[in-house]
Parts: sequence; C-alpha cells; structure tokens
Amino acid sequence: FPENVSVAFGLDFPFVLAKVRASGIHATDILGATAPKIREALGDSLAAEGDETLPRKVARLLIERKKTLSLAESCTGGLLASMLTDIPGSSAFLERGGVTYANSAKRQWLGVTDEILDGEGAVSEACALAMARGIRRTSKTDLGLAITGIAGPTGGSLEKPVGTVFIALADADGEEVRRFLFHGERSRIRLLSATSALDLL
Repeated sequence: FPENVSVAFGLDFPFVLAKVRASGIHATDILGATAPKIREALGDSLAAEGDETLPRKVARLLIERKKTLSLAESCTGGLLASMLTDIPGSSAFLERGGVTYANSAKRQWLGVTDEILDGEGAVSEACALAMARGIRRTSKTDLGLAITGIAGPTGGSLEKPVGTVFIALADADGEEVRRFLFHGERSRIRLLSATSALDLL
C-alpha cells in the first residue's frame, strides 16, 4: 500500500473488521485505487464492504437475482431466520423457515427417511441434504438451506464431537454440503453455524 494508507483491525465475532484510511489532499482517489488491491488480497474471505453486513449482502444478492429461499434449521434453532428477517424487505426472498429440531420434525415436515435417521443419524451429510431438499420441495423455492449439528455442551461422541455441523444447500442446478467442526460454547457454535450457512449461500 502507499505510505499514506493505513489499515486498522477490529473484531466483531465471528468477523474481523478492517478499516482502511488514507491521508492527504488526494485521500479519496488513493482509497479508490487501493480498494481493488484489498479485494484481490482478501479474495473469498471478504464478507462485505462499507456499511453492508453479510446477511444484508446475501439479501441484496437474492433480491437482485430474484431468488427465493427456504430454511430448515436444527441446532441453530431459528438463528439464521432471525438474522435474515432483521433485514427490512426480507419477505421479497425468504418464503419460510422451519426449526426441525426433533427427528420427528425432520421426518414429518421434511421427509427425512428412517433409513437416514437410524443409520447415519440426524447429524450427517445425508440428513443435511435431505433437509435442504425437503424444505425446498415443500416450499417450492429456488433454494433450500439446511443446518444440523451438535451445539453442546452434551450430545457429542468420538465420531461426532460437540461442534460437528453439516450445512447443505440445494437448488435446481445441484446440491452442496459442508462439514464443520466448531469449537467453543453453545452460543458460539450456533453463531458460527448460522454465519457459515450465510457464507455458503
């Protein structure tokens, strides 16, 4: 960066905030020329710019692309839906969200099979995908997003310790599921899960 450009960092968990300042008579021009370099350096780690937040960025992109979304949440208990409905005008893209916490809810509302629930379990790649497919199918939205995991402090095992989370996204073009292992207390794991789901979306 030019000598008259400074970068300061802050933390707004789970985000790292970077504030870039320039001094001098041509500060605005210098910042404008520096911004593309910062974007390139941060790459996919850049969640949002300016006053925009990650939830607001997701909302803007969904509205711009005229995409509708439905959510199936387990361990996050509606946290992701809350993040999105905090945004005015979210009804333009968010059709519905379900907190399918118990296996019976996953089975009855989303069509997750007994074979999955009794085999791989509710916290699994197969279950997350079935949840995303199920909520998308029943709501007839463009996108179905699902989260299932173990937020703790109990419920973990050697195979699936506390913090194990699966997030799945389904649309007409395909499906994706990611496995995470988050650390920390329950509220931290839930926040990381919801934020990671936004990032995937």
